[in-house]
Amino acid sequence: MLRSFAVAAIFVSFCATTGWAQSPSAPPTAATPATTKPAAKKAGPKAKQPAANKPQAAEIGPCKLGVISVIGERYSVQKFGLTIFENEESEVAIDWGLDDLVFARVKAATGGDPGVRRITYPKGAFEPFYNPKSRFIPDPNERLPAIVRGITPNASCDRYLVATTYKGELPGTRLMLNGIGTFNQGLGIRHSHLFANISINLIDGRSYEQINRPFVNFGANLAASMRLTEDPLTKLDNDHFPNPPATASSSAILRERTRALVTDRLDRGLPGYLKQE
Repeated sequence: MLRSFAVAAIFVSFCATTGWAQSPSAPPTAATPATTKPAAKKAGPKAKQPAANKPQAAEIGPCKLGVISVIGERYSVQKFGLTIFENEESEVAIDWGLDDLVFARVKAATGGDPGVRRITYPKGAFEPFYNPKSRFIPDPNERLPAIVRGITPNASCDRYLVATTYKGELPGTRLMLNGIGTFNQGLGIRHSHLFANISINLIDGRSYEQINRPFVNFGANLAASMRLTEDPLTKLDNDHFPNPPATASSSAILRERTRALVTDRLDRGLPGYLKQE
Protein backbone atom coordinates (compact mmCIF):
# COMPACT_ATOMS: atom_id res chain seq x y z
CA MET A 1 0.00 0.00 0.00
CA LEU A 2 2.73 2.34 0.97
CA ARG A 3 4.61 1.41 -2.17
CA SER A 4 1.58 2.20 -4.34
CA PHE A 5 1.23 5.64 -2.72
CA ALA A 6 4.90 6.45 -3.39
CA VAL A 7 4.56 5.43 -7.02
CA ALA A 8 1.49 7.64 -7.37
CA ALA A 9 3.29 10.58 -5.80
CA ILE A 10 6.22 10.16 -8.18
CA PHE A 11 3.80 9.97 -11.12
CA VAL A 12 2.00 13.18 -10.09
CA SER A 13 5.29 15.00 -9.59
CA PHE A 14 6.47 13.90 -13.04
CA CYS A 15 3.25 15.12 -14.71
CA ALA A 16 3.46 18.48 -13.00
CA THR A 17 7.04 18.95 -14.09
CA THR A 18 6.25 17.95 -17.65
CA GLY A 19 3.21 20.25 -17.82
CA TRP A 20 5.24 23.25 -16.63
CA ALA A 21 7.87 22.63 -19.23
CA GLN A 22 5.39 22.31 -22.09
CA SER A 23 2.95 25.12 -21.16
CA PRO A 24 3.37 28.50 -22.97
CA SER A 25 5.09 31.25 -21.12
CA ALA A 26 2.83 33.59 -19.15
CA PRO A 27 2.21 37.05 -20.65
CA PRO A 28 4.82 39.56 -19.54
CA THR A 29 3.92 41.65 -16.59
CA ALA A 30 3.77 45.41 -16.93
CA ALA A 31 7.21 46.88 -16.99
CA THR A 32 8.19 49.27 -14.30
CA PRO A 33 8.45 52.93 -15.24
CA ALA A 34 12.16 52.84 -14.56
CA THR A 35 12.89 50.33 -17.32
CA THR A 36 10.28 51.10 -20.03
CA LYS A 37 10.09 54.18 -22.23
CA PRO A 38 6.61 55.63 -22.72
CA ALA A 39 5.14 55.15 -26.16
CA ALA A 40 5.66 58.22 -28.27
CA LYS A 41 2.42 59.95 -29.18
CA LYS A 42 1.82 60.44 -32.85
CA ALA A 43 1.97 64.11 -33.55
CA GLY A 44 -1.18 65.46 -35.13
CA PRO A 45 -1.10 67.89 -38.01
CA LYS A 46 0.01 71.34 -36.93
CA ALA A 47 -2.47 74.19 -37.31
CA LYS A 48 -1.47 76.42 -40.12
CA GLN A 49 -0.42 79.86 -38.98
CA PRO A 50 -1.58 82.74 -41.16
CA ALA A 51 1.19 84.44 -43.02
CA ALA A 52 2.05 87.88 -41.71
CA ASN A 53 1.01 89.67 -44.88
CA LYS A 54 -1.54 87.18 -46.16
CA PRO A 55 -4.92 88.84 -46.74
CA GLN A 56 -7.84 87.56 -44.72
CA ALA A 57 -10.97 86.18 -46.34
CA ALA A 58 -12.74 89.53 -46.11
CA GLU A 59 -9.89 91.15 -48.06
CA ILE A 60 -9.88 88.76 -51.00
CA GLY A 61 -11.33 89.97 -54.28
CA PRO A 62 -11.59 93.35 -55.98
CA CYS A 63 -11.71 96.47 -53.84
CA LYS A 64 -14.47 98.77 -55.00
CA LEU A 65 -14.22 101.32 -52.22
CA GLY A 66 -11.52 101.87 -49.63
CA VAL A 67 -12.76 103.62 -46.49
CA ILE A 68 -10.35 105.90 -44.64
CA SER A 69 -11.62 107.63 -41.50
CA VAL A 70 -9.62 110.33 -39.72
CA ILE A 71 -12.20 111.80 -37.35
CA GLY A 72 -11.96 109.90 -34.11
CA GLU A 73 -8.91 110.93 -32.12
CA ARG A 74 -9.63 114.45 -30.86
CA TYR A 75 -12.65 116.05 -29.19
CA SER A 76 -13.04 119.81 -29.09
CA VAL A 77 -14.34 121.55 -25.95
CA GLN A 78 -15.07 125.24 -26.55
CA LYS A 79 -16.42 127.97 -24.32
CA PHE A 80 -17.41 131.36 -25.68
CA GLY A 81 -17.51 134.51 -23.60
CA LEU A 82 -18.61 138.07 -24.24
CA THR A 83 -15.36 138.92 -26.05
CA ILE A 84 -12.80 136.87 -27.93
CA PHE A 85 -10.48 137.23 -24.93
CA GLU A 86 -12.90 135.17 -22.87
CA ASN A 87 -13.10 132.35 -25.37
CA GLU A 88 -11.55 129.03 -24.40
CA GLU A 89 -10.79 126.01 -26.59
CA SER A 90 -9.29 122.65 -25.68
CA GLU A 91 -8.70 119.44 -27.57
CA VAL A 92 -9.08 116.19 -25.64
CA ALA A 93 -7.82 112.80 -26.76
CA ILE A 94 -10.68 110.29 -27.02
CA ASP A 95 -11.10 106.62 -27.85
CA TRP A 96 -14.81 106.35 -28.67
CA GLY A 97 -14.63 104.22 -31.80
CA LEU A 98 -15.73 107.00 -34.14
CA ASP A 99 -13.52 105.74 -36.97
CA ASP A 100 -15.02 102.27 -36.53
CA LEU A 101 -18.44 103.91 -36.69
CA VAL A 102 -17.64 105.54 -40.05
CA PHE A 103 -16.74 102.19 -41.60
CA ALA A 104 -19.83 100.54 -40.11
CA ARG A 105 -22.15 103.20 -41.57
CA VAL A 106 -20.51 102.93 -45.01
CA LYS A 107 -20.94 99.15 -44.95
CA ALA A 108 -24.57 99.56 -43.93
CA ALA A 109 -25.20 102.10 -46.68
CA THR A 110 -23.74 99.72 -49.28
CA GLY A 111 -25.70 96.71 -48.06
CA GLY A 112 -22.60 95.00 -46.68
CA ASP A 113 -20.83 94.98 -50.04
CA PRO A 114 -17.69 92.78 -49.66
CA GLY A 115 -15.88 95.13 -52.05
CA VAL A 116 -15.90 97.83 -49.36
CA ARG A 117 -12.79 97.68 -47.20
CA ARG A 118 -11.28 99.67 -44.41
CA ILE A 119 -7.84 101.13 -45.09
CA THR A 120 -5.45 101.48 -42.17
CA TYR A 121 -2.73 104.10 -42.07
CA PRO A 122 0.29 104.98 -39.92
CA LYS A 123 -0.26 107.25 -36.96
CA GLY A 124 0.33 110.87 -37.91
CA ALA A 125 -0.12 110.26 -41.63
CA PHE A 126 -2.75 113.00 -41.88
CA GLU A 127 -0.95 115.49 -39.68
CA PRO A 128 0.15 117.56 -42.75
CA PHE A 129 -3.51 117.82 -43.79
CA TYR A 130 -4.77 119.05 -40.42
CA ASN A 131 -1.75 121.20 -39.63
CA PRO A 132 -0.17 122.26 -42.93
CA LYS A 133 3.12 124.09 -42.83
CA SER A 134 2.44 125.93 -46.08
CA ARG A 135 0.04 128.68 -45.06
CA PHE A 136 0.25 130.89 -48.12
CA ILE A 137 1.35 128.65 -51.01
CA PRO A 138 -0.49 125.30 -50.83
CA ASP A 139 1.80 122.29 -50.87
CA PRO A 140 0.31 119.41 -52.94
CA ASN A 141 1.93 116.91 -50.58
CA GLU A 142 -0.26 118.20 -47.74
CA ARG A 143 -3.51 117.58 -49.60
CA LEU A 144 -5.65 114.47 -49.31
CA PRO A 145 -4.87 112.94 -52.74
CA ALA A 146 -1.12 112.87 -52.07
CA ILE A 147 -1.54 111.50 -48.56
CA VAL A 148 -3.97 108.81 -49.69
CA ARG A 149 -1.62 107.81 -52.51
CA GLY A 150 1.17 107.43 -49.97
CA ILE A 151 -0.75 105.09 -47.67
CA THR A 152 -2.35 102.89 -50.34
CA PRO A 153 0.51 101.52 -52.48
CA ASN A 154 -0.98 98.00 -52.54
CA ALA A 155 -4.68 98.59 -51.88
CA SER A 156 -5.73 98.94 -55.54
CA CYS A 157 -9.25 100.19 -54.81
CA ASP A 158 -11.40 101.79 -57.50
CA ARG A 159 -12.16 104.70 -55.20
CA TYR A 160 -11.34 105.91 -51.73
CA LEU A 161 -13.80 107.55 -49.37
CA VAL A 162 -12.03 109.72 -46.82
CA ALA A 163 -13.84 111.10 -43.77
CA THR A 164 -12.18 114.10 -42.12
CA THR A 165 -13.24 116.94 -39.84
CA TYR A 166 -13.12 120.67 -40.51
CA LYS A 167 -13.61 124.02 -38.83
CA GLY A 168 -17.08 125.37 -39.47
CA GLU A 169 -18.81 128.61 -38.54
CA LEU A 170 -21.61 128.53 -36.00
CA PRO A 171 -24.69 129.77 -37.93
CA GLY A 172 -25.56 133.38 -37.20
CA THR A 173 -22.19 134.11 -35.59
CA ARG A 174 -18.52 134.41 -36.43
CA LEU A 175 -17.60 131.69 -33.99
CA MET A 176 -15.64 128.76 -35.39
CA LEU A 177 -16.33 125.23 -34.24
CA ASN A 178 -13.41 122.87 -34.62
CA GLY A 179 -14.19 119.34 -35.80
CA ILE A 180 -16.29 117.24 -33.43
CA GLY A 181 -17.07 118.40 -29.93
CA THR A 182 -19.21 120.51 -27.65
CA PHE A 183 -19.50 124.22 -26.88
CA ASN A 184 -21.02 126.42 -24.22
CA GLN A 185 -22.06 130.05 -24.76
CA GLY A 186 -24.50 132.75 -23.71
CA LEU A 187 -24.89 135.96 -21.74
CA GLY A 188 -26.32 135.36 -18.32
CA ILE A 189 -28.23 132.26 -19.34
CA ARG A 190 -25.76 129.90 -20.95
CA HIS A 191 -26.53 126.90 -23.10
CA SER A 192 -24.54 123.96 -24.43
CA HIS A 193 -24.57 122.04 -27.70
CA LEU A 194 -22.80 119.25 -29.54
CA PHE A 195 -21.44 119.62 -33.07
CA ALA A 196 -19.98 117.32 -35.71
CA ASN A 197 -18.28 118.97 -38.69
CA ILE A 198 -17.56 115.96 -40.91
CA SER A 199 -16.36 116.18 -44.49
CA ILE A 200 -16.69 113.27 -46.93
CA ASN A 201 -14.21 113.18 -49.81
CA LEU A 202 -13.95 110.84 -52.81
CA ILE A 203 -10.63 110.12 -54.49
CA ASP A 204 -10.14 108.15 -57.71
CA GLY A 205 -8.11 105.02 -57.08
CA ARG A 206 -6.23 105.16 -60.38
CA SER A 207 -5.40 108.82 -60.95
CA TYR A 208 -5.69 109.87 -57.30
CA GLU A 209 -7.61 112.93 -58.32
CA GLN A 210 -10.32 114.24 -56.05
CA ILE A 211 -13.86 113.58 -57.30
CA ASN A 212 -15.89 116.74 -56.74
CA ARG A 213 -19.62 116.59 -56.16
CA PRO A 214 -20.55 120.16 -55.23
CA PHE A 215 -24.31 119.68 -55.10
CA VAL A 216 -24.44 116.29 -53.42
CA ASN A 217 -27.22 116.07 -50.79
CA PHE A 218 -28.08 119.71 -51.44
CA GLY A 219 -31.78 119.20 -50.75
CA ALA A 220 -31.25 117.36 -47.47
CA ASN A 221 -28.73 119.91 -46.22
CA LEU A 222 -31.00 122.82 -47.17
CA ALA A 223 -33.95 121.27 -45.35
CA ALA A 224 -31.84 120.73 -42.24
CA SER A 225 -30.62 124.33 -42.25
CA MET A 226 -34.17 125.70 -42.51
CA ARG A 227 -35.72 123.73 -39.69
CA LEU A 228 -37.60 125.93 -37.23
CA THR A 229 -37.00 123.80 -34.16
CA GLU A 230 -33.74 123.02 -32.45
CA ASP A 231 -32.07 119.78 -33.42
CA PRO A 232 -32.53 117.47 -30.42
CA LEU A 233 -29.32 115.64 -31.30
CA THR A 234 -27.21 118.73 -30.67
CA LYS A 235 -28.89 120.03 -27.51
CA LEU A 236 -26.87 119.31 -24.37
CA ASP A 237 -27.70 120.02 -20.74
CA ASN A 238 -25.26 122.41 -19.12
CA ASP A 239 -24.64 119.83 -16.40
CA HIS A 240 -23.10 117.55 -19.01
CA PHE A 241 -20.72 120.14 -20.42
CA PRO A 242 -17.21 118.96 -19.42
CA ASN A 243 -15.65 121.19 -16.81
CA PRO A 244 -12.71 120.89 -16.76
CA PRO A 245 -12.40 119.91 -20.45
CA ALA A 246 -10.22 116.87 -19.68
CA THR A 247 -13.23 115.10 -18.15
CA ALA A 248 -14.85 114.84 -21.59
CA SER A 249 -13.01 111.63 -22.47
CA SER A 250 -14.53 109.74 -19.53
CA SER A 251 -18.10 110.99 -19.99
CA ALA A 252 -20.42 108.16 -21.06
CA ILE A 253 -23.16 110.68 -21.91
CA LEU A 254 -20.90 112.70 -24.21
CA ARG A 255 -19.67 109.51 -25.84
CA GLU A 256 -23.11 108.12 -26.62
CA ARG A 257 -24.62 111.47 -27.62
CA THR A 258 -21.68 112.24 -29.91
CA ARG A 259 -21.84 108.81 -31.55
CA ALA A 260 -25.57 109.34 -32.20
CA LEU A 261 -24.88 112.75 -33.79
CA VAL A 262 -22.05 111.41 -35.97
CA THR A 263 -24.27 108.52 -37.10
CA ASP A 264 -26.98 110.98 -38.13
CA ARG A 265 -24.54 113.15 -40.07
CA LEU A 266 -23.06 110.16 -41.87
CA ASP A 267 -26.39 108.58 -42.74
CA ARG A 268 -27.54 111.91 -44.13
CA GLY A 269 -24.43 112.53 -46.22
CA LEU A 270 -23.19 109.14 -47.40
CA PRO A 271 -25.91 108.21 -49.94
CA GLY A 272 -25.01 111.03 -52.31
CA TYR A 273 -21.34 110.04 -52.31
CA LEU A 274 -21.89 106.31 -52.66
CA LYS A 275 -24.19 106.35 -55.65
CA GLN A 276 -22.50 105.56 -58.95
CA GLU A 277 -22.60 108.20 -61.65
